Amino acid sequence: MPSPKLFVLTGGPGAGKSTLIDALAHAGFAVAPEAGRRVIQDEQARGGSALPWVDPTAFAQAMLAHDLDSYARLSASPGPVFCDRGIPDVIGYLRLEGLGVPEAIWRAAREHPYQPRVFMCPPWRAIYSTDSERRQTWDVAERTYEAMVAVYTELGYTLLDVPRAPVDTRVNFVREMVAA
Repeated sequence: MPSPKLFVLTGGPGAGKSTLIDALAHAGFAVAPEAGRRVIQDEQARGGSALPWVDPTAFAQAMLAHDLDSYARLSASPGPVFCDRGIPDVIGYLRLEGLGVPEAIWRAAREHPYQPRVFMCPPWRAIYSTDSERRQTWDVAERTYEAMVAVYTELGYTLLDVPRAPVDTRVNFVREMVAA
């Protein structure tokens, strides 16, 4: 049974997901940070190799472990929780990298369903930028978005396109969709 409390916000890198998650947290909602960014920060701090540009398979496994932990912790939250990406994103990432998706990851995605409506943040050239953790090109950002659309659709989720608009408009959109 899907968790009616866990809402996923996903899409390509640089589409404003984390900014939207931060604004939702500021509005008083519970949030789960993005696994990929957390894994990269942790790996860089400790000199590890589970980095997308070093060992994509280890990076995917580390993201999965992070997402499973977040899912377990946050499923008991009393109200809605907004997740910056979800377990199915690991599948999209592996596909994007041209790597096989182990059955265990498919099983994790099926056994840990989120709220059936997923917020998709489309590529947005005007706000796209890179940093020390986001090294993807614009082309990769677009292909990542397409990969996430494909995976979440394949898993039976209903996709809600978040408008390319100021963050307060995006927050209001998310609030309205959650209330509907």
